[in-house]
Amino acid sequence: MKEFLLLFRGDQPNREAADSPERMQQNMMKWKTWMDEMASKGKLNGGQPLTTEGKTINGKSKKVLDGPFAEGKEIVGGYLLIKANDFNDAVELSQACPIFDDGGSVEIREIQELMM
Repeated sequence: MKEFLLLFRGDQPNREAADSPERMQQNMMKWKTWMDEMASKGKLNGGQPLTTEGKTINGKSKKVLDGPFAEGKEIVGGYLLIKANDFNDAVELSQACPIFDDGGSVEIREIQELMM
């Protein structure tokens, strides 16, 4: 098994502000069901939603800037670490993600093993 990082992108904060509490609860249940299914197969390693606030550190001077500032569709709203046989398996697992219902996207990245 290989490890993969799933990055969820989309304008989640703006969408959630406009949703009713009932719609938000339904959406959370979709996410829970999807994640529980992966966990029951031993494919889920963990993950968390992310806040929209942060800092960015750049360059040799290590200048600290407010951010990240991005278009709504580029905002990374959260991540999961999963186990999959290969990229095709990771893609298949990702296709059931509830973020697609709201026009979001999933970026899939394989975790590279460090050779020390």
